[in-house]
Amino acid sequence: MQIDRSQIEPFKNLELLAKKVVEGFITGMHKSPFHGFSVEFAEHRLYNKGESTRHIDWKLFGRTDKLFLKRYEEETNLRCQLIIDTSSSMRFPDDQVDNKLSFSIYSAAALCELLKQQRDAFGLTLFDSEITKHIPSKGSPLHQKLILNTLQDTLELSEHKKTTSAANTINQIAEIIHQRSLVIIFSDMFETNSENEELFSALQHLKYKKHEVVLFHVVDKSKEIDFEFENKPYHFIDLESGEEIKLNPTQIKEQYKTAIQSFSEELRIKCGHYKIDLIEADIKQGFNKILYTYLVKRSKML
Repeated sequence: MQIDRSQIEPFKNLELLAKKVVEGFITGMHKSPFHGFSVEFAEHRLYNKGESTRHIDWKLFGRTDKLFLKRYEEETNLRCQLIIDTSSSMRFPDDQVDNKLSFSIYSAAALCELLKQQRDAFGLTLFDSEITKHIPSKGSPLHQKLILNTLQDTLELSEHKKTTSAANTINQIAEIIHQRSLVIIFSDMFETNSENEELFSALQHLKYKKHEVVLFHVVDKSKEIDFEFENKPYHFIDLESGEEIKLNPTQIKEQYKTAIQSFSEELRIKCGHYKIDLIEADIKQGFNKILYTYLVKRSKML
């Protein structure tokens, strides 16, 4: 299945505005909140009489009784790392083209188009139980073609029994990408043999590394959250482990909904605490609506 570029073109005119933790804005389109200086400290130098006092290190003055200016590494463009969970659970619904993985891939392709228009750098990381593909952020047209080809290849793959280890891989990603990047994650956050706290700790690790984090929690709401099935026997198959079970959904519906809602609420609270943007992305609404709504809301907030 080819990526339909007509679906991602509308996003090229939207501005993905970075929050204050991201050091750069596009020259001529945005004024940097750091007035030409990034937040990445480089060194001190002695203050010369007549210079602006804006970047004097007053704490150092208190210790040394001498005036020093802070110097910073100059940065102009935003760096964005797009991270996609490609485990088998992301291929639900298994018998449909419009599954969670295709939602994520189209969303990522749209964001690439938008970031290209802003002349920002962007990269791509794919993971399941480990990082399977990592492309560092760059801004060239050739680089965008590489990423789109990678997304296309991922869309066409049909692999099963690929487990998830989001906690481990997010911890690795936090260490290998440039500090103060905009990190956008697409995942259903369904872990294999992992405690919730490990997952939340990994998200906190990204924030500790001074990244701005946006998490698209990608789900089929009617089936995975509301558990809306008819009152009849079903044959359920775990896409990641292959485990099978036969039962009537009404037997476990309330218990299931209680557990999944508890996890969703905990995820919401943790993301709020860590200042992570959490978007509940129901694939049945379509990536166009979800992405457009978020970008408009984001632009109004900044």
